[in-house]
Amino acid sequence: MKAVVIVKSIHHQNTLKIARVMADALDARVMGPEDVCGMDLGSFDLVGFGSGIYHSKHHINILDLAEQIKKDTDKKAFLFSTCGAPAFAFDGGHIGDYIEKSHGPLRKILESKGYCVVDEFGCPGWNTNSFLKIFGGINKGRPNDEDKKRAHEFALKLKR
Repeated sequence: MKAVVIVKSIHHQNTLKIARVMADALDARVMGPEDVCGMDLGSFDLVGFGSGIYHSKHHINILDLAEQIKKDTDKKAFLFSTCGAPAFAFDGGHIGDYIEKSHGPLRKILESKGYCVVDEFGCPGWNTNSFLKIFGGINKGRPNDEDKKRAHEFALKLKR
């Protein structure tokens, strides 16, 4: 299986850490949306799209890339993200609805392009935006080893 993991990671490289773990499990290459722009993704069996969550959706560069890609049929994709929501929401399993809603805009674009979104992954990321920087942020140290382990297992499941 030929795969690529496309990621936009900005503040603390939270999502890039997860993308690298997934790419390693998939024997895939990690690329930024700017590297993929104009590239034909048709040669890949599986394409991952991920970023931090900004105002309840993926980064605008990922959304723009999805809008620009060629329509294809039966192409498989997966979505992933890190999020500055409090880690206890992830650890307690209460964040699933938020991830589903946050991934919704990207999922909708990809499905309109003929992609089948086979699975989705989300985990906490260190967040020091806005007033949070005064307190040192939330989710410091996330994604942690457990988050990376879950990301690795997620990617191995995709590979099967």
